[in-house]
Amino acid sequence: MKRVGIFGGSFDPVHNAHVALARVALAELGLDEIRWVPVWQAWQKSRQLVPAADREAMVRLAIAGEPRFVLERCELRRRGISYTLDTVRELRAAEPEIEWYLILGQDQYAGLHTWRDWRELVGMVTLVIAPRPGAAAVDSQIASTPHRRIALPLMDESSTDIRDLLARGQSIETLVPPGVASYIARHHLYQPDVDAVDGGAPSRS
Repeated sequence: MKRVGIFGGSFDPVHNAHVALARVALAELGLDEIRWVPVWQAWQKSRQLVPAADREAMVRLAIAGEPRFVLERCELRRRGISYTLDTVRELRAAEPEIEWYLILGQDQYAGLHTWRDWRELVGMVTLVIAPRPGAAAVDSQIASTPHRRIALPLMDESSTDIRDLLARGQSIETLVPPGVASYIARHHLYQPDVDAVDGGAPSRS
């Protein structure tokens, strides 16, 4: 049976830790493929995301060169609020012969009990968790749910930190794949905050 990972997120922007996590999942779980699933709009986030076309383009650049990384556009096609349960249902219905693995970072795992119909969701996939030191505690009912753990090298990148650096006009070239850094610069994404560049307090997105 083909084994495929589902790796979803806003990817606003996608960064090196995302790529590292996906590579570790491929190696440790023996996956045939990982589907990268950018959201249209995440239900947990109130802030406005960078346009979906830009986030899709950045993911394409980040995964180029690894044939087992595949962009999955189902949430972009659906538009609106994205629920992981809907995505898993759609993928399973289209490809029932596949064994699906849902890859989550520690922060996502800690909040899993707040997701829509999470018990149904975890019954349809194998949960894969990438622990991170200092992350939020996990609800007891979630912790008791069967799951796999993968060892991720300690990396400090986060999309929030990268947006903040860009808002201050600072370099992110060591934090994102080269193609992503070039795309961000070329399309003037996450523009510097004028007050921050002039010495004022930066605004947080």
